[in-house]
Amino acid sequence: MTLVDNGIYVTGRRTLTPTTLDETFEQLREHNGMAWIGLYRPDADEIHALAAEFDLHPLAVEDALKGHQRAKLERYGDTLFVVLRPAWYLDAEEQVEFGEVHLFIGPEFVVTVRHATNPDLGAVRRRLEAAPELLALGPEAVLYAVCDEVVDGYAPVVAGLENDIDEIQDQLFGGDPAVSRRIYELLREVIAFQRATGPLRDILDGLLRGADKYRVDVELQRRMRDVLDHALRISDRADSFQVLLENALTVHSTLVTQAQNEEMRRLSEASLVQNEETRRLSETGLAQNEEVKKISSWAAILFAPTLVGTIYGMNFTHMPELDWRLGYPLAVAAMVVMGFGLYLVFKRRRWL
Repeated sequence: MTLVDNGIYVTGRRTLTPTTLDETFEQLREHNGMAWIGLYRPDADEIHALAAEFDLHPLAVEDALKGHQRAKLERYGDTLFVVLRPAWYLDAEEQVEFGEVHLFIGPEFVVTVRHATNPDLGAVRRRLEAAPELLALGPEAVLYAVCDEVVDGYAPVVAGLENDIDEIQDQLFGGDPAVSRRIYELLREVIAFQRATGPLRDILDGLLRGADKYRVDVELQRRMRDVLDHALRISDRADSFQVLLENALTVHSTLVTQAQNEEMRRLSEASLVQNEETRRLSETGLAQNEEVKKISSWAAILFAPTLVGTIYGMNFTHMPELDWRLGYPLAVAAMVVMGFGLYLVFKRRRWL
C-alpha cells in the first residue's frame, strides 16, 4: 500500500483515521466531513478506486499515473487538478533536485499524490491540524498549505543557486578553464527551476480569479495572495539568474577571445623575432660563405706557384730543365700564368 496518511475531518478536526480506501469512502459518507488522503507513488488500482469514488476526470487520472507533468491547474467541474513541482538544493552535489505533487481538490475531499520524497506533506498536515479554524475552511485550505510549503521550499534553492553564481563569477575572472562547463550546467538547472516556478503565477492567479465564484473564504484568498507574492519574487529571481548566467557566458566568451588574441599577438611577435633572427643568421651564413669562397680562391691561386716551386725545390740530382737557361723564367712564367688563370676563373664565378 502507498497510503501514507488518511484522515476524515469534521469542522477542522480529525475524527477518524481509516486504514484503507474502502473504509475512507464508507466513513466519509457517514460523517459528512472532509477526507484528506495522502498517497506516495500509488498504483493504478488505487488511483482508479479514487477516480470511481470521487468521479475524477480520466485525463487527470492518466496524468497522475504517468507523472512527469509540468506545473499546471485544471478544473473539471467541481474538481480541481493541480500539479506542483517542488524543488530542493543538494549542498554536497551543488545541484537542484525536483519532485512532483498532484492534488485532486473536490468539495469534500483532498487527494495528494507524491512522486518524490519531498516535500514533507506530513509536516503540512500537522500544521493544519494544529490550526483547526484554518482547516475548517475546507479542501481549499489544504491546497493553500501545500502551495505555501512548495513555494517556501524554493527559498533555499534560490540561496544555493545565488551562491553558485557568486562562485562562478570568482572563477570567471580567476581564469579557471572549467568555468564554462559549470556555467552551462548551472544554466540548465536554472531553466529547469524556471519551468517549476514560472507556472505558479498562472496557477495562483487562476485560483484567485475563481475564488468568488466557488465561494472560497476571504481569509484563504488573502493567504493565497501572499503565496502568490512569494512565488512572483522567486520567479523574478530565477529570471535574473538566467540573465546573469547568459551574461557570464558572454563575458567568458569575450575573455577567451581576448586571451586567444593576446596569445596570437604574442606568437606573432615571437614569430617576427624568430624570422628576424633567421634572416640575420642567413645573412651571416651568406657572408661566411662569401668569405670562404674568397679564402678558397686565394688558396687555390697561391697553390699553383707553390706547386711549381715545390717540384723544383726537391733537390734531386737528375731533374729535367735544371741546366736549361730558360728554365727559371719559364717556371716563374708558369706560376704567374697559372695564378692569373685561376684568378680569372674565380672572378668570373664571382668568388672574388
